[in-house]
Amino acid sequence: MLGFCVLAPLGDAMAKLLGEDLSVGFLVFVRFSVQVALLMPLVWLLKYPMPKGARLIRLTAIRTVLHICGIGLMFSSLQYLDLADAIAIAFVMPFIMLLLGKVHLNEHVGGHRLAACAVGFIGTLLVVQPNFVEVGLPALLPLGVAVVFALFMLVTRQIAKDVDPIGLQALSGLMAAPMVGAALLVFPNVPLLAIHPIPNDAWILLAVLGCLGTVAHLLMTWSLRFAPSATLAPMQYLEIPIGTVIGYLIFKDLPNGLAAVGICITVAAGLYIILRERTMSRRPQAAPLS
Repeated sequence: MLGFCVLAPLGDAMAKLLGEDLSVGFLVFVRFSVQVALLMPLVWLLKYPMPKGARLIRLTAIRTVLHICGIGLMFSSLQYLDLADAIAIAFVMPFIMLLLGKVHLNEHVGGHRLAACAVGFIGTLLVVQPNFVEVGLPALLPLGVAVVFALFMLVTRQIAKDVDPIGLQALSGLMAAPMVGAALLVFPNVPLLAIHPIPNDAWILLAVLGCLGTVAHLLMTWSLRFAPSATLAPMQYLEIPIGTVIGYLIFKDLPNGLAAVGICITVAAGLYIILRERTMSRRPQAAPLS
């Protein structure tokens, strides 16, 4: 999970650098094309099983579309926002997942967790506010990332026990690359899908972008096979300070005072929910979480 927290913001930083010359759609296409190039040989050589059956194929397709949309929204937001701010705003996702779990999966959500959700969302608004003043509506793009990836995680939870992570990611790449590639060919006049000449110094960064995204996602998936999510989830919040350091080293960007306070509030609210769930889960014959 620590590897994911380092590689994911590094991949986002590559997308931010490349976004100055290349369209978001092309970056997403490269991201999934490299995923196919890396994982399909493993599937063929090591005989990793890929999802089969109508239900798993359907859910994998839905998950793939959500993955495309989430990555596209994140790459788009990085053209307007600092790396740390975009990541911090997107971390409203755990709170959205909590509410989706209540509505979609009929999970019990008590007063303590609802209050923590409200506090975390206030922290997110503190990050959004200075960015909204500066860039306008694009400051809300990471909120779209949070909603899409919350749905992505819900779908993943429905199939995770039935599929191999490498086979799942390989099939997802096989679905995503043609989808995005077709959109690039059909809508070349749409700015987000335009195909621009690739600068000579961009080829290495494009390869790095695809590799980082692929490996980061596999590391997160594998980590969940060796430790419970309640143990790993607090570590994922390390992505925010790591993203802040990467943003400063590469772009010389740091969150302003209000955004920094909002980041701290969001992280604290998320950790409170996680720690409370771990405490309640250890109690024998525990009452419903509140």
